[in-house]
Amino acid sequence: CAKCDHDGYDPNIDIASKPAQPIEKGLPGPSLLAHVITSKLGDHLPLYRLERIFERQKVHVARSTMCAWMRCAGELAAPLVDLMTQRVRASQVIHTDDTVVPIQSPGAKQCRKGRIWCYLGDEGNPYTVYDYTPSRSRDGPAKWLSGYEGYLQADAYGGYDGIYHSQNVTEVACWAHARRKFYDAQDSDEQRATQMLALIGQLYAIEREAKDTQDDARFKLRHQRSVPVLGKIKVWLDTEGEIVLPRSPMAQAITYAQNQWTALATYVTQGFLNIDNNASERALKRVALGRKNWLFAGNDQAAENHARLWSLIASCERHEVDPQRYLTSVLAKIGTTPTEELEQFLPDVWKRDDNAEPIPTE
Repeated sequence: CAKCDHDGYDPNIDIASKPAQPIEKGLPGPSLLAHVITSKLGDHLPLYRLERIFERQKVHVARSTMCAWMRCAGELAAPLVDLMTQRVRASQVIHTDDTVVPIQSPGAKQCRKGRIWCYLGDEGNPYTVYDYTPSRSRDGPAKWLSGYEGYLQADAYGGYDGIYHSQNVTEVACWAHARRKFYDAQDSDEQRATQMLALIGQLYAIEREAKDTQDDARFKLRHQRSVPVLGKIKVWLDTEGEIVLPRSPMAQAITYAQNQWTALATYVTQGFLNIDNNASERALKRVALGRKNWLFAGNDQAAENHARLWSLIASCERHEVDPQRYLTSVLAKIGTTPTEELEQFLPDVWKRDDNAEPIPTE
């Protein structure tokens, strides 16, 4: 109104300040950011496909722009992922595994191989955290697990040996890995493979029976029934190991089990330990599915960023929380939240304070 307006500003009208945005001076709101992140890292949708989907809706967003958005969101969420990391390190037992992620290498004929590592906390610290390293050097897990004390369930990768020897960490091996080697040996030695697979099957039958029991009851059941089966397996390994051809697949399977025997038998010493490390392999399935679609990460920084955002998405799904809804809420607030108050954004805490219906797990 010309009568009320004084130099373009009416002193009788209060103008609310603009809410803080996830990306300062950036265009995307938290819901759009959450949609882009979940589409790529949750639903394995490459950004060039998402770019085409937006174009069909008459919205023009370049994939390079969305890539920059994801980088900013990952940096914003870094303190929260650090908190989840601290919680996982407080676990009695951590499951870990790793897989390849191709990294674009300009000027080279092919992508180089980076590694994504997953670390799964126990029931008291129910978070799944991913970490990226440019190679499979032992420095990666050694740095991440620095100071950790407890049980570490992993494969037989030699990079963990220094952790077992220098820290108060107990190795827990994976019976699924051992079983797989005997399964692969069936073509050359079906009789022996069948015998060993039957014995390992007895161990898993006991675990199925103990699945829904408390830790104390599971420990007693293992002590009564699994320990004798392990004794039979050990005798079989020592006896047949003297007979089989040294370089045969069966000999390799037997040698693997013998070298890992102490760690393979560790799970029966505690009720809260698992017979295998399949949980970690399932956690890395999202990486395997993703690289079949988006093929590679642009650089080390992008892969590190993916690891952070995967940590949030995987931990959400572990608690049956819709990752897109969760990310929308977190990205809207985390930029103005002090570090000491970040616990409210842990997926299980957020779920407790939220009234949304749970989503089915994968």
